[in-house]
Amino acid sequence: MERAATLSRLPVCGAVVLCGVLAACPYLVALTSPPGSMILLYLAQLPLFVAGLWLGVSASIVAGLTASLILVTASNPIVAAAFAGLNAAPVALLVRQSLLARTDLTGATEWYPPGLLTAWLTGLGLATIAAALLLFAGPDGMQATLREVLAPALSRHVGESIPERGELLNVFVFILPGIVVTSWMVMTATNGCLAQGLLAHFGANWRPSPDLAALGLPTWILWLLAFAVAATAFSGTARFLGVNAIIILAMPFCLAGFAVLHTLARRLPRPTILLVTFYVLAGVFGWPLLFVVILGLLDSSLGLRRRFAQP
Repeated sequence: MERAATLSRLPVCGAVVLCGVLAACPYLVALTSPPGSMILLYLAQLPLFVAGLWLGVSASIVAGLTASLILVTASNPIVAAAFAGLNAAPVALLVRQSLLARTDLTGATEWYPPGLLTAWLTGLGLATIAAALLLFAGPDGMQATLREVLAPALSRHVGESIPERGELLNVFVFILPGIVVTSWMVMTATNGCLAQGLLAHFGANWRPSPDLAALGLPTWILWLLAFAVAATAFSGTARFLGVNAIIILAMPFCLAGFAVLHTLARRLPRPTILLVTFYVLAGVFGWPLLFVVILGLLDSSLGLRRRFAQP
């Protein structure tokens, strides 16, 4: 019986290890291919999410460790540490939270709500900024490093003919940390949704897919945005932290705005037409996302979804 149980676990272990190998592949390709292959790094988290949302938190951890060991062997410890810090550890934490559930008074299962998952993702983004500040010894050190890296690339693209080149570079390095962290948050949320959708398609998902229209942000995110806006009135480190925190906090309010949009669409006879049209416009032009962020702000302060929801 023990041998049968061991044999039954072998396919599961093989699937987990395979997810780890697939997670390491984008980094291996990016290290040995032209710079354009860096886009593949956005898919590194997908196998880790698949392992975790399919087989549990332990599977996500083992897949992350497998990928890290492969990168240590094939590359160097710095690349492996970057993978572990930006991919393996955050995915394992988010998988753990997403698989939490409890039973209510009626006996129904309540899964961890999407709003709190968004709050955890926001906290990870802010923690990444804090870790970067410690690594570079404050905002001045971070901006100086970014300026040294980006100055040659900016000179190649715009040349010396623009008088405001130095000012443009200063503005760019000032907001780049928030943009990079927000991009990472979008990548993480996208990979998590893709993994859940893929598993749900094959009936292998651990938990049911969250309803985006039910996403509600905790109150502290709104207060944190207010403090970030107030910090921009000062100079130095406070202004740097305030501006980059505003950029990062735009991500959860954008998701809250999409929740309002989905709630509004459900009042129409054909909600899919509105949603697909809006997503296409947002992907092509970009500016509709600002409208979504405003919707999210209004929802967090005024409760728009309660007003628009059908009885």
